[in-house]
Amino acid sequence: MTQDAQRRVAVVTGGSRGIGLESARLLAGNGLAVVVCSRHQGEADAAAKEITAAGGTALGTGADVSDEDAVVALFDLAESTYGGIDVVVHAAAHAGLGRTTTVAELDLAVLDELYRTNIRGTFMVAQQAARRMRDGGAIITFSTAVVQLAMPGYGAYSASKGAIEAFTLILAREMGGRDITVNAVAPGPTATELFLEGKDDATLAGLAARAPMNRLGTPAEIAEVVAFLAGPAGHWVNGQVIQVNGGVL
Repeated sequence: MTQDAQRRVAVVTGGSRGIGLESARLLAGNGLAVVVCSRHQGEADAAAKEITAAGGTALGTGADVSDEDAVVALFDLAESTYGGIDVVVHAAAHAGLGRTTTVAELDLAVLDELYRTNIRGTFMVAQQAARRMRDGGAIITFSTAVVQLAMPGYGAYSASKGAIEAFTLILAREMGGRDITVNAVAPGPTATELFLEGKDDATLAGLAARAPMNRLGTPAEIAEVVAFLAGPAGHWVNGQVIQVNGGVL
Protein backbone atom coordinates (compact mmCIF):
# COMPACT_ATOMS: atom_id res chain seq x y z
CA MET A 1 0.00 0.00 0.00
CA THR A 2 1.24 3.50 -0.72
CA GLN A 3 2.88 5.31 2.17
CA ASP A 4 0.83 8.39 1.37
CA ALA A 5 -2.55 7.59 2.90
CA GLN A 6 -3.99 10.85 1.54
CA ARG A 7 -3.18 10.12 -2.09
CA ARG A 8 -6.27 10.02 -4.28
CA VAL A 9 -6.66 6.93 -6.43
CA ALA A 10 -8.21 6.57 -9.88
CA VAL A 11 -9.33 3.51 -11.82
CA VAL A 12 -9.30 4.11 -15.57
CA THR A 13 -10.80 1.45 -17.80
CA GLY A 14 -9.79 1.52 -21.45
CA GLY A 15 -6.70 3.23 -20.10
CA SER A 16 -4.05 1.88 -22.44
CA ARG A 17 -4.90 3.93 -25.52
CA GLY A 18 -6.78 6.93 -26.87
CA ILE A 19 -8.88 9.02 -24.51
CA GLY A 20 -8.43 6.57 -21.64
CA LEU A 21 -4.63 6.72 -21.84
CA GLU A 22 -4.61 10.52 -22.05
CA SER A 23 -6.94 10.64 -19.03
CA ALA A 24 -4.69 8.30 -17.06
CA ARG A 25 -1.65 10.44 -17.92
CA LEU A 26 -3.36 13.64 -16.81
CA LEU A 27 -4.71 12.19 -13.58
CA ALA A 28 -1.29 10.81 -12.70
CA GLY A 29 0.23 14.18 -13.51
CA ASN A 30 -2.24 15.73 -11.08
CA GLY A 31 -0.92 13.48 -8.34
CA LEU A 32 -3.38 10.58 -8.36
CA ALA A 33 -2.28 6.96 -8.24
CA VAL A 34 -3.81 5.35 -11.32
CA VAL A 35 -4.88 1.78 -11.98
CA VAL A 36 -4.79 1.43 -15.76
CA CYS A 37 -7.17 -1.24 -17.00
CA SER A 38 -7.10 -2.68 -20.51
CA ARG A 39 -8.49 -5.81 -22.07
CA HIS A 40 -4.86 -6.81 -22.72
CA GLN A 41 -2.45 -7.07 -19.79
CA GLY A 42 0.57 -6.17 -21.92
CA GLU A 43 -0.99 -2.92 -23.09
CA ALA A 44 -2.01 -2.00 -19.56
CA ASP A 45 1.51 -2.70 -18.29
CA ALA A 46 3.04 -0.58 -21.07
CA ALA A 47 0.78 2.37 -20.23
CA ALA A 48 1.54 2.09 -16.52
CA LYS A 49 5.26 1.88 -17.23
CA GLU A 50 5.09 5.06 -19.34
CA ILE A 51 3.22 6.93 -16.61
CA THR A 52 5.67 5.76 -13.96
CA ALA A 53 8.64 6.78 -16.11
CA ALA A 54 7.15 10.28 -16.31
CA GLY A 55 7.10 10.50 -12.52
CA GLY A 56 3.57 9.28 -11.83
CA THR A 57 2.25 6.34 -9.84
CA ALA A 58 0.47 3.67 -11.86
CA LEU A 59 -0.34 -0.01 -12.02
CA GLY A 60 -1.51 -1.90 -15.10
CA THR A 61 -4.02 -4.73 -15.11
CA GLY A 62 -5.87 -6.71 -17.77
CA ALA A 63 -9.63 -7.06 -17.45
CA ASP A 64 -12.64 -7.49 -19.72
CA VAL A 65 -15.21 -4.99 -18.44
CA SER A 66 -18.05 -7.15 -19.72
CA ASP A 67 -16.96 -9.92 -17.30
CA GLU A 68 -18.37 -9.45 -13.81
CA ASP A 69 -15.62 -11.40 -12.04
CA ALA A 70 -12.95 -9.39 -13.88
CA VAL A 71 -14.56 -6.10 -12.82
CA VAL A 72 -14.71 -7.21 -9.19
CA ALA A 73 -11.06 -8.26 -9.36
CA LEU A 74 -10.13 -4.87 -10.83
CA PHE A 75 -11.60 -3.02 -7.86
CA ASP A 76 -10.11 -5.54 -5.43
CA LEU A 77 -6.68 -4.82 -6.91
CA ALA A 78 -7.09 -1.04 -6.65
CA GLU A 79 -8.14 -1.27 -3.01
CA SER A 80 -5.48 -3.75 -1.96
CA THR A 81 -2.70 -1.83 -3.71
CA TYR A 82 -3.56 1.77 -2.87
CA GLY A 83 -6.02 1.51 0.01
CA GLY A 84 -9.11 2.98 -1.62
CA ILE A 85 -10.68 4.48 -4.75
CA ASP A 86 -11.67 8.10 -5.33
CA VAL A 87 -12.14 8.44 -9.10
CA VAL A 88 -13.49 5.99 -11.67
CA VAL A 89 -13.17 6.82 -15.37
CA HIS A 90 -14.93 4.26 -17.51
CA ALA A 91 -13.47 4.87 -20.96
CA ALA A 92 -13.66 1.26 -22.14
CA ALA A 93 -16.38 0.76 -24.74
CA HIS A 94 -17.41 -1.40 -27.64
CA ALA A 95 -16.12 -0.14 -30.98
CA GLY A 96 -19.60 -0.10 -32.44
CA LEU A 97 -19.24 3.29 -34.03
CA GLY A 98 -17.69 1.67 -37.07
CA ARG A 99 -20.67 -0.61 -37.67
CA THR A 100 -23.28 1.50 -39.36
CA THR A 101 -26.52 -0.09 -40.40
CA THR A 102 -30.18 0.79 -40.46
CA VAL A 103 -32.47 -0.53 -37.77
CA ALA A 104 -34.22 -2.67 -40.40
CA GLU A 105 -30.96 -4.36 -41.42
CA LEU A 106 -29.37 -4.64 -37.97
CA ASP A 107 -27.83 -7.98 -37.03
CA LEU A 108 -29.11 -8.57 -33.50
CA ALA A 109 -25.81 -10.21 -32.59
CA VAL A 110 -24.20 -6.79 -32.99
CA LEU A 111 -26.85 -5.29 -30.70
CA ASP A 112 -26.11 -7.98 -28.11
CA GLU A 113 -22.36 -7.18 -28.24
CA LEU A 114 -23.05 -3.48 -27.78
CA TYR A 115 -25.36 -4.20 -24.87
CA ARG A 116 -22.86 -6.46 -23.13
CA THR A 117 -19.96 -4.03 -23.26
CA ASN A 118 -21.49 -0.58 -23.36
CA ILE A 119 -24.55 -1.00 -21.13
CA ARG A 120 -23.88 -4.04 -18.94
CA GLY A 121 -20.16 -3.28 -18.70
CA THR A 122 -20.76 0.33 -17.70
CA PHE A 123 -23.37 -0.74 -15.16
CA MET A 124 -21.02 -3.28 -13.55
CA VAL A 125 -18.13 -0.81 -13.31
CA ALA A 126 -20.40 1.88 -11.87
CA GLN A 127 -21.94 -0.62 -9.46
CA GLN A 128 -18.55 -1.53 -8.02
CA ALA A 129 -17.66 2.16 -7.87
CA ALA A 130 -20.87 2.96 -5.98
CA ARG A 131 -20.20 0.19 -3.48
CA ARG A 132 -16.52 0.88 -2.88
CA MET A 133 -15.54 4.49 -3.58
CA ARG A 134 -14.57 6.82 -0.80
CA ASP A 135 -16.89 9.76 -0.23
CA GLY A 136 -16.13 12.94 -2.13
CA GLY A 137 -15.05 11.26 -5.36
CA ALA A 138 -16.10 11.28 -9.00
CA ILE A 139 -17.47 8.75 -11.47
CA ILE A 140 -17.09 9.58 -15.16
CA THR A 141 -18.77 7.55 -17.89
CA PHE A 142 -18.64 8.00 -21.65
CA SER A 143 -21.40 8.67 -24.14
CA THR A 144 -21.01 10.12 -27.64
CA ALA A 145 -22.11 13.15 -29.66
CA VAL A 146 -23.81 10.66 -32.01
CA VAL A 147 -26.70 10.39 -29.51
CA GLN A 148 -27.47 14.10 -29.86
CA LEU A 149 -26.90 14.15 -33.63
CA ALA A 150 -29.32 11.24 -34.23
CA MET A 151 -27.44 10.14 -37.34
CA PRO A 152 -29.07 7.46 -39.51
CA GLY A 153 -27.21 4.17 -39.40
CA TYR A 154 -26.12 4.55 -35.79
CA GLY A 155 -29.30 3.32 -34.12
CA ALA A 156 -27.80 0.44 -32.14
CA TYR A 157 -24.68 2.30 -31.07
CA SER A 158 -26.62 5.44 -30.13
CA ALA A 159 -29.13 3.39 -28.17
CA SER A 160 -26.36 1.79 -26.12
CA LYS A 161 -24.82 5.17 -25.37
CA GLY A 162 -28.19 6.81 -24.71
CA ALA A 163 -28.78 4.17 -22.06
CA ILE A 164 -25.49 5.17 -20.44
CA GLU A 165 -26.63 8.80 -20.32
CA ALA A 166 -29.92 7.92 -18.62
CA PHE A 167 -28.21 5.59 -16.17
CA THR A 168 -25.51 8.16 -15.34
CA LEU A 169 -28.01 10.87 -14.43
CA ILE A 170 -29.90 8.51 -12.12
CA LEU A 171 -26.69 7.35 -10.44
CA ALA A 172 -25.75 10.97 -9.76
CA ARG A 173 -28.91 11.37 -7.72
CA GLU A 174 -28.32 8.12 -5.88
CA MET A 175 -24.75 9.10 -4.91
CA GLY A 176 -25.49 12.67 -3.84
CA GLY A 177 -25.59 11.89 -0.13
CA ARG A 178 -21.95 10.80 -0.29
CA ASP A 179 -20.67 13.88 -2.14
CA ILE A 180 -19.76 11.72 -5.16
CA THR A 181 -20.36 13.33 -8.54
CA VAL A 182 -21.41 11.33 -11.58
CA ASN A 183 -21.16 12.74 -15.09
CA ALA A 184 -20.97 11.49 -18.67
CA VAL A 185 -18.57 12.89 -21.25
CA ALA A 186 -19.87 12.81 -24.83
CA PRO A 187 -17.02 13.35 -27.32
CA GLY A 188 -17.54 14.29 -30.93
CA PRO A 189 -15.33 12.84 -33.71
CA THR A 190 -11.95 12.39 -32.05
CA ALA A 191 -8.70 11.31 -33.66
CA THR A 192 -8.08 8.16 -31.67
CA GLU A 193 -6.41 5.16 -33.26
CA LEU A 194 -9.68 3.25 -33.03
CA PHE A 195 -11.70 6.06 -34.63
CA LEU A 196 -9.27 6.55 -37.53
CA GLU A 197 -9.07 2.83 -38.31
CA GLY A 198 -10.69 1.90 -41.62
CA LYS A 199 -11.68 5.46 -42.60
CA ASP A 200 -10.34 7.01 -45.81
CA ASP A 201 -9.27 10.65 -46.14
CA ALA A 202 -12.57 11.74 -47.67
CA THR A 203 -14.56 10.24 -44.81
CA LEU A 204 -12.33 11.88 -42.20
CA ALA A 205 -12.52 15.23 -43.99
CA GLY A 206 -16.31 15.02 -44.01
CA LEU A 207 -16.40 14.29 -40.29
CA ALA A 208 -13.97 17.11 -39.54
CA ALA A 209 -16.12 19.51 -41.57
CA ARG A 210 -19.07 18.92 -39.23
CA ALA A 211 -17.25 20.97 -36.58
CA PRO A 212 -17.06 24.77 -37.02
CA MET A 213 -13.30 24.58 -36.42
CA ASN A 214 -13.07 22.14 -39.33
CA ARG A 215 -11.02 19.50 -37.58
CA LEU A 216 -11.28 16.42 -35.41
CA GLY A 217 -10.87 16.62 -31.68
CA THR A 218 -7.84 15.12 -29.96
CA PRO A 219 -7.77 12.59 -27.12
CA ALA A 220 -5.89 15.12 -24.99
CA GLU A 221 -8.73 17.65 -25.36
CA ILE A 222 -11.28 15.13 -24.12
CA ALA A 223 -8.99 14.07 -21.27
CA GLU A 224 -8.76 17.66 -20.05
CA VAL A 225 -12.51 17.59 -19.41
CA VAL A 226 -12.19 14.25 -17.62
CA ALA A 227 -9.44 15.64 -15.38
CA PHE A 228 -11.58 18.72 -14.65
CA LEU A 229 -14.54 16.58 -13.59
CA ALA A 230 -12.29 14.38 -11.47
CA GLY A 231 -10.73 17.31 -9.59
CA PRO A 232 -11.93 19.86 -7.05
CA ALA A 233 -12.56 22.56 -9.68
CA GLY A 234 -15.22 20.39 -11.32
CA HIS A 235 -16.88 19.04 -8.21
CA TRP A 236 -19.98 21.23 -8.48
CA VAL A 237 -20.70 19.75 -11.90
CA ASN A 238 -22.95 16.76 -11.31
CA GLY A 239 -25.55 14.74 -13.16
CA GLN A 240 -24.59 16.17 -16.54
CA VAL A 241 -23.84 14.92 -20.04
CA ILE A 242 -20.94 17.11 -21.14
CA GLN A 243 -20.76 17.54 -24.90
CA VAL A 244 -17.07 17.83 -25.86
CA ASN A 245 -17.38 18.05 -29.62
CA GLY A 246 -16.07 21.39 -30.88
CA GLY A 247 -19.60 22.44 -31.78
CA VAL A 248 -20.13 19.55 -34.20
CA LEU A 249 -23.35 19.90 -36.20
